[in-house]
Amino acid sequence: MTAIFYPLWKRALLTGALNADLDEVDPANGYYASLLSAGYVFSPLHEFYTSLSGIIGTDQLISGVSIVNSTTDGGDVVFSTVGVGVTVVALVTYRKNAGASSTWRLVSYYDTPGGGLPLLGNGGPVTVQWNAAGIHTL
Repeated sequence: MTAIFYPLWKRALLTGALNADLDEVDPANGYYASLLSAGYVFSPLHEFYTSLSGIIGTDQLISGVSIVNSTTDGGDVVFSTVGVGVTVVALVTYRKNAGASSTWRLVSYYDTPGGGLPLLGNGGPVTVQWNAAGIHTL
C-alpha cells in the first residue's frame, strides 16, 4: 500500500505543531489506524479525525511505533471483526491524543488496489500487515 499524506499534517509536522509527531508515548497518545467505507472521500483539506466519515469498527493502535532515518515502523494491526458484506475501501492513520477527536491529526490515507483494498468483510478479523520496509518514509 502506498500512502497519501495529508498535507496539513505535513505542515504541522514541519512547523512543530502540537500532536503532529508520531513517537508513541502511550496508548492514549499514539499512532492509530481506522478502516473506512465508501462514505468517505479523501480531501487534502482534511486535518482532523472529525473530518472522517464511514468509519468501520473500532480504531486500532499501531504498537511499537519508531522512527528511524525518516521511516516510520510499527506493529501490524488487527481489526477484530468486519461485518459480513461490509466493504472496506480505505485505511487512514492518525495521531490520537488525550484531547477531543477534533485535535487528532490525520496522517495518511491508503486506498491502493492491489494492496488488499477494497475488501469485503466476512464477519472475521482483518489484519493490516505493513511493508517490511516500514509503514511510510518521509
